[in-house]
Formats: sequence, C-alpha cells, structure tokens
Amino acid sequence: MEKEKIYELINNQNSKFDYSKKETVVILAAGHGKRIKSKTSKMLHKIWGKPTVERVAEASCAGLGNANSIIVVGIKAEDVIQTISPKPHTIFAYQEEQKGTGHAVQIAIAKIENDYNGTVYILPGDMGLIDSKTIADFKRSFINSKADMMVLTGLYNGDPQNNSYGRIVRVKKFDVDGNPSGDDFGKVIEIIEHKDILNLTDDYITTFKNKKYSFTKEELINNNEFNSGVYAVDYKQMKKLLSEIDSNNAQGEIYITDLISIFNKNGLTVRAVNPHDQHVLMGFNNKSVLLEMENIARKQTYELIKDIIEIEAPDDFFIHDDVVKDIIELDKKGRPLDIKLGKGVYLGKGVKVNYNLTLSKNVYLNGNIIFGENVSIAENAHLSTFEHQTMLIGNNSEIFWGDIIKGNIKIGNNSRIESSVNMTGSDEHPLLIGENVTIKGTSYLFGSIVDDDLFIEHSVLINKRVDKLVLKNGEVKKIRFYLPPPEGIDSISDL
Repeated sequence: MEKEKIYELINNQNSKFDYSKKETVVILAAGHGKRIKSKTSKMLHKIWGKPTVERVAEASCAGLGNANSIIVVGIKAEDVIQTISPKPHTIFAYQEEQKGTGHAVQIAIAKIENDYNGTVYILPGDMGLIDSKTIADFKRSFINSKADMMVLTGLYNGDPQNNSYGRIVRVKKFDVDGNPSGDDFGKVIEIIEHKDILNLTDDYITTFKNKKYSFTKEELINNNEFNSGVYAVDYKQMKKLLSEIDSNNAQGEIYITDLISIFNKNGLTVRAVNPHDQHVLMGFNNKSVLLEMENIARKQTYELIKDIIEIEAPDDFFIHDDVVKDIIELDKKGRPLDIKLGKGVYLGKGVKVNYNLTLSKNVYLNGNIIFGENVSIAENAHLSTFEHQTMLIGNNSEIFWGDIIKGNIKIGNNSRIESSVNMTGSDEHPLLIGENVTIKGTSYLFGSIVDDDLFIEHSVLINKRVDKLVLKNGEVKKIRFYLPPPEGIDSISDL
C-alpha cells in the first residue's frame, strides 16, 4: 500500500520532460543515511537553512540553465517529494530497493521514454555545498573536451587511511611490460571503490587500450584523487551501455562508476576535471560532517557581506540566501545600509531589510517581514509570519526586549512596542497599529485596529477597535489595565 501511495504522489507531482532541452540532471536522493542517526531523511537535513537535496537541485538548475531534472527517491520518498515543491520539467523516479548508484541511474533514465539527444549530469543529493559556478564550469569543460563522459574529481588532503572515497585510476607512464603509454598517459581508466581496494590480496591489474597497468594495494590507498560522484555523460552512449554494469563487487551493488571502464572498452573517451574549490564536493554521512558543511556555508555568507553590514559574531548568525541577495542589491545603490546584527541573530526567508536596521542579540525573524527605515529590535524578540502572511514595520519604530509578534500585522511609523508585549494578527483578523503608538507592560493584542497616537499599557485587546480620544486639555486618553471578562470562572474555587 505504501508503494502505491508513493507512485500516486509521484504521478501527481511529476511535470513534463522537455525533450528540446539539451541538459538533464539526475539527482540521487534515495539513500539510507543510516550513519546520520536521525528519523529525518538524510536528504532533508539542512545546510544553511535549506534541505541539502533542494540546494543541489537549485544549483543544478542555475548552473545548467534550466535543465530537466530527474530526482531519484527511495527511503522516506514521500518526505523528499513533498519537500521539493513542484517545478517545471522536474520528475521523480522511485528506487524501491537500494541496489547502488548505477541501479538508481537506470531507474532515472527509464523515465526518458523517447529518443533524446543531450547530456545527462549526475549528482549526489547530499552535496549541499555544490554551487552553480562549479556546475556551469563542469558543463563548459565537458563541452570543450568533446569527451563522451567526464568525472568531477577531488583531492583528499587528510590521512589516506581515512579516505573512504572511490579512487580515480589513471594511465601510468609505462605499462606492465615497460612500454610507454604515450598520449594516453593520465587518462582515466576507471574508478575503484574503497571497499574493493581493501579486499585486494594481490596487485590490481587493469587494461586500457590493450595495455595492462599494475597498481599495488598501498598505491591505490595512497592515491588522493577521489571520485566526487558527479558525472557528465552523453545520453545516447549511456543508454546503450548502462545495462552492461554488473554487481560483481564487494557490496554486490550496481555502481555507476563501472560505466567508466565500460566506456573505455567501447572506445569512448572519459575525462576528469577538478572544481575551483574542494569544499563544494563535500557530502555527509554523519552529524559532524554536516556541522562542518554548515560552518563552511556560514563563512561563505560572511565573506559576501562582511564589508556591507556589521555582524557582531561571525560564527553565530544566520541569514537566508535570498536576504543576502537583497542586501547585496541594496548596497549597489550606493547608500550606506547601516545594518547591525548582534550575536545569534536569525534572518529567515522572506525578510526584507532596510536602511539603519539594528537587530540585537538573539533576535529571530522569519517570514514576510518588511521593514521601514531606522528600525531597532532589542534582544530575544521573535517576529514571524506564515508563508502567505505579511508583517509591515514602519519607519522609526522600536520593538523591545522579548516581544513576540506573529502573523498579519502592520505597525505604523514612530511606534514603540515595549518589553513583554505579545501581538498576533490572523488571516481573518489582521492587527493594525497606527502611527506614534506606544504599547507596553504585559499586553496582548490580537486582530485589533489601534488608532494613531495611543498609549496602551497592561491590556488585553482581542478583536477590538481602539479609537483616539482627545481630552479637553488636549491630551490623548491612555488605555490602561483593559482586561476582558474571564471565562470558566465557575471552574475555579479557593483551596
């Protein structure tokens, strides 16, 4: 029954494959993620506020120029599918049993039903630091190489005994008989998985263009060039040869890496390139590496905006990618932003910053919050909206320590929301605060309309209209200690 639900969900979410597009990305997001030790799918663990598989999908789309996407799901398929909102030319493929990366690609390619003339790019779904520049450069390198397949490789800098990645096996200068390899020197022969290297009892001998090359077990372990799991492949050649991959290895799985040696045996060309930055190739299998990737993402964000806004604690802040882009665009206008962020500030998706904005320690902002100019928010304040709601905060306004403000709300210019205030506006009953309003004390406001120039203290106002009443002496009447009648009082008695 569960499988039927997944296939039904896939049918509902799938969009149309565009055969006119020359690039298709296959994202492998079906893995177990057992070592992450979490009920959450490995692919939905977040890096800098966004699920890793979503980061890979967005980077691929931007780097390749709006390609087709095939996302292979498996474990917790429903969660992954529902997290990735429907996008044009994006389809899902379900890998019921995890039989390896080659098997996942076979399932993905089966979704291309008609004749297709293009390139397939294959990426792991946990490579959450991959960026559009890396993918665009990889695409350019593949096109310029005129190769049939290309591998994006990395260079491992740590202890080779801890390197569990598959090793890139290249042609040596001389074969086993001492003959020079000539122009073939340095070409990629194959990728051998780490577990298969550990299972070797003798030297490993492989063949390339009728010449044999020998590698010792130690030589392979110490080889620091590793397979990132990112490939570019000519679709027609892959379609023809993909079925030749077998499961004759230590894991009994179908590896996509075996496609390299199959291509070579069929006289096709395989090339390899390195990315501009090594960290973009990081994937994770445990929480410590995930944290390391998060820290790298934070440092990257800090480098982008460190000279535009003031960040008190570079190791303790969060700013969503979209907000970062807005900050950079505001800076291009030439006017100083004067935005200050205290330690632990969180700026989530949807927030629209403005000039002279001060956010003190541990301020949390998330949702469609639109700031006027010259706004300050004190420590530990929490402001948020649901995705379809909007919060407007007027010019020269102040929000004090520990306030909780949520939902559809408009706060007018020159208003002060002092400490320990709780305010909420719903879809049906938005909260509208006028200009020059002060709200203080342990006040709670919901779905009300508050006139200009008012002072409210220690009051609970639910679905009320609060009008400005001017006394004979010209003063505006203050609202203090307004409390609605209690409900359930008959349930309460003295002990």
